[in-house]
Amino acid sequence: MSEIAGPTDLTFPAQAYAEMTACAIDAYPLEACGLMVGLGGAVHRFVACTNEARSARVYAIPGRELLRAERAAEDDGLEVLGVFHSHTHSEAFPSPTDVAQAPDPLWAYVIVTLKREAPESRCFRIVGETITEIPLTVA
Repeated sequence: MSEIAGPTDLTFPAQAYAEMTACAIDAYPLEACGLMVGLGGAVHRFVACTNEARSARVYAIPGRELLRAERAAEDDGLEVLGVFHSHTHSEAFPSPTDVAQAPDPLWAYVIVTLKREAPESRCFRIVGETITEIPLTVA
């Protein structure tokens, strides 16, 4: 079986990282969600999305918003690198629901937890049932 390619790390510009964490805080007490757009493991921009599930436990990005982000990324010579969502009361680690609904094994999955005073972020690859943490840096 061949290994699935995808980012081995994710680097955010400070502005995009700040936008992502602000999105998590602003959505509280519901989960927030969004997309990271860039190339390779380099995020160029963060795209906030609507959590159409309107839930504190799950998220769902509307298909129209995903398509719009994919088209805009493609127009700029970029791609959707992955998805972000927040955990309002649990650790920044994929839940069984997160693993079950992970749409793309090539994507990076960033989780921001609001469990403590300051937001904390971690990044993962999810391939089937296998969760692998990958480095997340802010440059």
